[in-house]
Amino acid sequence: MDIRVGFGFDVHQLVVGRPLWLGGVLIPHEKGCDGHSDADVLLHAICDALLGAAALRDIGFHFPNTDARWKGADSKDLLREVVRLLLERGWRVGNVDATLCLEQPKINPHIPEMVRVLAPILGVAEDCVSIKATTNEKLGYVGSENGANAYAVCLIQKK
Repeated sequence: MDIRVGFGFDVHQLVVGRPLWLGGVLIPHEKGCDGHSDADVLLHAICDALLGAAALRDIGFHFPNTDARWKGADSKDLLREVVRLLLERGWRVGNVDATLCLEQPKINPHIPEMVRVLAPILGVAEDCVSIKATTNEKLGYVGSENGANAYAVCLIQKK
């Protein structure tokens, strides 16, 4: 069986007044990730992991922040397009394992909904999507609540 592993990372500044989209779910909070699209840092890391596994460059190549088409884009749509690109080339998602890093708000209560949202987009069972959350123990831009980042790894398989 032909399999590949991909790794993704993304970071966004947190700013007052922006909606906080994480894992395809709107999370109530006074700050949100700043970016050209909805700035869902978790989905962007997952997109990069999948694109990397298929040797299809990165999210910025496919959805550049200089292109008005992607202004305010729903990152779930970006993920759908990434999965379509993989399927078009004969790949399917095996699993995704991701970690979200931010101090506030607490993410664990939202993880089951994130998994329910992401599994059908990825075309996998819910038990093939792992999302974890951690703080940065008050260190750096994450610890000072000025930013959030996410890491993701994935496995893709030839259909």
